[in-house]
Amino acid sequence: MKLFSPAISRLARLRHWRIEQWLSDPISAQREVLQDLVTHGQNTEFGRKYGFNELFSIRKFKEAVPIHEYDDLKPYIERIMQGEENILWNTPVSWFAKSSGTTNDKSKFIPITKESLEDCHFQSAKDVLTIYYNNRNESDLLTGKALVIGGSHQISQVNDDMQYGDLSAVLLQNTPMWANWIRTPELSIALMDEWEEKIERLAQSTIEEDVSSISGVPTWTLILIKRILAITGKSTLKEVWPNLELYIHGGVSFTPYKEQFKKLIGPGCSYLEMYNASEGFFAAQDKPDEEGMLLFVENGIFYEFMPISEYGKTNPRTIGLNKVVLGENYALVISTNGGLWRYLIGDTIQFVSLNPFRIKVSGRLKQYINAFGEELIADNADKAIAIACEKTGLLVNDYTAAPIYFGDNNKGAHEWLIEFDQHPESTDHFAYELDCALKSLNSDYEAKRYKDIALSLPFVHALDKGIFNTWLKQKGKLGGQHKVPRLSNERKYIEEIKLLMPHQTR
Repeated sequence: MKLFSPAISRLARLRHWRIEQWLSDPISAQREVLQDLVTHGQNTEFGRKYGFNELFSIRKFKEAVPIHEYDDLKPYIERIMQGEENILWNTPVSWFAKSSGTTNDKSKFIPITKESLEDCHFQSAKDVLTIYYNNRNESDLLTGKALVIGGSHQISQVNDDMQYGDLSAVLLQNTPMWANWIRTPELSIALMDEWEEKIERLAQSTIEEDVSSISGVPTWTLILIKRILAITGKSTLKEVWPNLELYIHGGVSFTPYKEQFKKLIGPGCSYLEMYNASEGFFAAQDKPDEEGMLLFVENGIFYEFMPISEYGKTNPRTIGLNKVVLGENYALVISTNGGLWRYLIGDTIQFVSLNPFRIKVSGRLKQYINAFGEELIADNADKAIAIACEKTGLLVNDYTAAPIYFGDNNKGAHEWLIEFDQHPESTDHFAYELDCALKSLNSDYEAKRYKDIALSLPFVHALDKGIFNTWLKQKGKLGGQHKVPRLSNERKYIEEIKLLMPHQTR
């Protein structure tokens, strides 16, 4: 099938003019997206309720439609799953992306329409390929196989015409035929549910392939890479796949993992971050050596940005692209061609560039630590872990943290559960460097650490390998896009995980 690859490559390179169009005027592109969305929604039940036929401006749209979280839209979604049409969107819904984070035991079912598949998810994937080729004219990416470490998929017939699965599984099931020719492994392995067996089958079935790219969540990709190296006896992945040139990652911050990947893959590989969620494909890295992902403003999603201080208010204020500023934390609010209207997805982002608009994911609205006024977000934690790894020579596979609240005999502190690649003899040095890094990155944390008045030095526990996975498995969330919450302002998750630790180390 390599005969098709040069043709696909040429088409990808020729499409860059389209990206340049919306790059030149992103504000107008967003207005047109909203106009198109409202037109689709006019004759739906939701659109009639909020008078879409009278909404002719962004201001009117925001005044008429309240901001929704999942539970607000859930009654509409349940009716769609029962077979009703024209509820949130005016075309039939055949698929739902089942989404549930580790911080919530309830599953969310995100409608996937024909438009959201083709004009958002697949269109954005094509844009990623086009941008990559624009940066790498010499690339032979599509002459090899793309190793996709997707989610799991248990087919559930909601009714005769509807199914659901992890987003990656839904995309794999609907992928154009040509994409199947350049993808590995075969679909039956890619969609396996049992992740321990899946990793083994992935490793065994792809070793002999000519893999040129890998895409997957860093945590599971690391496990796969280590298994492949163990089977082959090679020291780097480039020795197994000499033509490997790209790793595409997303789902969690790559910062704590980057050095480990470079060591295991070897030189000559590029790294590209994507921001692709069940609700839509939002952004991707367009400059390999620069921080931030290019916001896709023409692919069926209208964006609003809520200052964090507005969260929880009755009528929270949002702003558009024309008013965002660098470095501020915003909660992302989206309206999509999947029928989500002014939907608060729970992620927080920061702009790192305004021309063009580039963003980075800074955390989750409900994943932070602010027990003592330290306002610690995931972006701080990820960077601090990376700095501490560099200072100590240790590598971190995964981690979570929560506050230790004031007690009769103790001051406040942060408690960290960390799975290291190799179990350290002592965590004292790492805890010191982690603390120093956090103080350098977060002035509020530094102030609270002053003379140990409000916060003591962090407590760091080195977890045995597999404890995080055991916890996820107990909650039915092992594999796919599920992940350990980085930070929590309460101790529920950390206490559950500590119960799995050997007694003497708790």
